[in-house]
Amino acid sequence: MERVILHSDLNACYASIECMLNPELRGKPVAVGGSAEARHGIILAKSQEAKICGVKTGEALWQAKQKCPGLIIVEPHFDQYRRFSRYAHEIYLRYTDLVEPFGLDECWLDVTGSTHIFGSGEKIANEIRETIKAELGLTVSVGVSFNKVFAKLGSDMKKPDAVTCIPRGGFKEKIWPLPASDILGVGRSTAKKLESYGILTIGDIAKTDAAFLHKILGKCGGELWSYANGLDSSRVKSYDLEIPAKSIGHGVTCQSDLVTADEVWKVMLELSQDISKRLKESKLSAKAVQIGIRNNQLETKQFQAVIPFATQSAIEIAREGFRLFKENYTWKHNVRAVTVRAIELQSENAPDQLDLFGNCETHDKQEKIDNTVMDIRRRFGDKAIFNCCLMTEEKIPHGKNEVAVLPSPMFK
Repeated sequence: MERVILHSDLNACYASIECMLNPELRGKPVAVGGSAEARHGIILAKSQEAKICGVKTGEALWQAKQKCPGLIIVEPHFDQYRRFSRYAHEIYLRYTDLVEPFGLDECWLDVTGSTHIFGSGEKIANEIRETIKAELGLTVSVGVSFNKVFAKLGSDMKKPDAVTCIPRGGFKEKIWPLPASDILGVGRSTAKKLESYGILTIGDIAKTDAAFLHKILGKCGGELWSYANGLDSSRVKSYDLEIPAKSIGHGVTCQSDLVTADEVWKVMLELSQDISKRLKESKLSAKAVQIGIRNNQLETKQFQAVIPFATQSAIEIAREGFRLFKENYTWKHNVRAVTVRAIELQSENAPDQLDLFGNCETHDKQEKIDNTVMDIRRRFGDKAIFNCCLMTEEKIPHGKNEVAVLPSPMFK
């Protein structure tokens, strides 16, 4: 039996939720963005009215304001977005337990086994669309197809509040003329590279020799060829399937540029406190550290290194990150944003090969100190005890962006 896959996408999710919670915003050009004062001036989402004015996700607030002088900027409320995301998931679960989230606002559903009860995939998609509108006050676009890639493509083809079907028969006529960038897996840099070889559409990808795509894009090239030819067979995972995190990290855009290494150290130490807490809560340890540094010219560089001992320690993570920074960063420009990630995660109880020349005693002592600090914070709050060097730090914004990177949802 051929699979029936849906991809449901909450339209302009963040902006729609803000407009639904504040009716005065309805019908006006609205964008959700960070604080310009705190230099988080990026558009995260925009309403349909703002989109018509040319406002784009990811552009700076000042650019959006130039296009749309009447644009209303609201700060994000992620607790509300998560809440409505859960409500949408509960509606999807009425039809199938094979519901795979793809971010807060998107989900794949495998309703193959549900068609005997609820009708065709298109009928289910329309029921979901109407139910979310009635119960949540939001709209969705739903793609219906025989695989995940085409289902997602379908949900992108017609917005807002629409259902688009891409059946196996005739899919070439429907999607091959679309730009290559429309298909899952083709980002800005990949699209640019494909364009340099004259590969402009999804059909061009499908007709290009798979070996050539693999040569210029690596493994991604072969996958794109399969996607374009309708050969994706990846499964929709069960909703209760827990996928272990590949990394846990935090990043901040600072209130003003960091001009000394000491200021960078303080930011890394503050970020590492949160990473340590998440590692302990998840019962994971990190075997390597990765840092990302963005300068005030908006250029970003990443560095990573293996650490001697698998660790949950904030100070050990921060020290390794700072060592990477000092060894690799040249002060041509001051630092605007810093990200620290714990990577190569493993269970905290996993056996670990010790370094013959490593200092186990110092590591064990630091671990005991960290456990004591964590216990004090659990009992009396996060600010009950902290490093004294952070007492006067004014460049670290209060709202840090938590990052937990999961494996690609497209694995087989």
